[in-house]
Amino acid sequence: ELGLVRKPASFVSTICDDRGQELLYAGMRISDVFKEDIGIGGVLSLLWFKRRLPDYACKFIEMVLMLTADHGPAVSGAHNTIVTARAGKDLVSSLCAGLLTIGDRFGGALDGAAEQFSSAYDKSLSPREFVSSMRKQNKLILGIGHKIKSRTNPDLRVEIIKNYAKTHFPATPVLDYALAVETITTSKKDNLILNVDGAIGILFVDLLRNSNAFTREEAEEYIKIGTLNGLFVLGRTIGFIGHFLDQKRLKQGLYRHPWDDISYLTPGNELGRTVASLDSINKKAA
Repeated sequence: ELGLVRKPASFVSTICDDRGQELLYAGMRISDVFKEDIGIGGVLSLLWFKRRLPDYACKFIEMVLMLTADHGPAVSGAHNTIVTARAGKDLVSSLCAGLLTIGDRFGGALDGAAEQFSSAYDKSLSPREFVSSMRKQNKLILGIGHKIKSRTNPDLRVEIIKNYAKTHFPATPVLDYALAVETITTSKKDNLILNVDGAIGILFVDLLRNSNAFTREEAEEYIKIGTLNGLFVLGRTIGFIGHFLDQKRLKQGLYRHPWDDISYLTPGNELGRTVASLDSINKKAA
């Protein structure tokens, strides 16, 4: 009637509004963010979940970011960041090189463990039935197992968040289920413990389901859309940037991998052994 044409919006945003006098995070004024001192966990709860979460939940999120911030230069993401930095690339390029390694094998155990353990718990499988079913399917139980740590040499990162959850969470049924599974797996091999990826994933399920801040449908959706992967990406970004700055500060040159750490597979040498003449072998034996 007014002769106006409604233009459809190209984007829809429900987490932030920057049009007014003051920036809003999920409806909360930025000045109130600082007045109420909600911290990084509180800001993340507003921008990722569009609501204020209880203080214990915000603290847990911050603990996860601290625990996942770094795990040394040898892991694939940090290694790629370092190699790219030493090639003279900028911060963003080096960071992206590291982040692009995050997936099913590096960081993916958070999502996988959350899905496997919560699914088994919801199906009312006993811990032993769950372990047996995974063995029959020839599948690994994600979130179980560590190369170095064991039942007698526990991972303190796991102990920290496990004890925090037991003290502050309203309930931890999926964690309790996972610990029962751990009892079975460690009876077979001492290092088949609940690792830090598994603990984070499982506890995040308990947090979403029992904090009374989400419906059951919302809790399941946040797991499915990659929230756990987002926590790992955000946390590990801290360490990757640290490694980039470290290499630049040390003025490290271009990296080249040493030959003696590479198996060269050539025709007639399919097993990757070094080709040696019979004469050289006899000389060494002599």
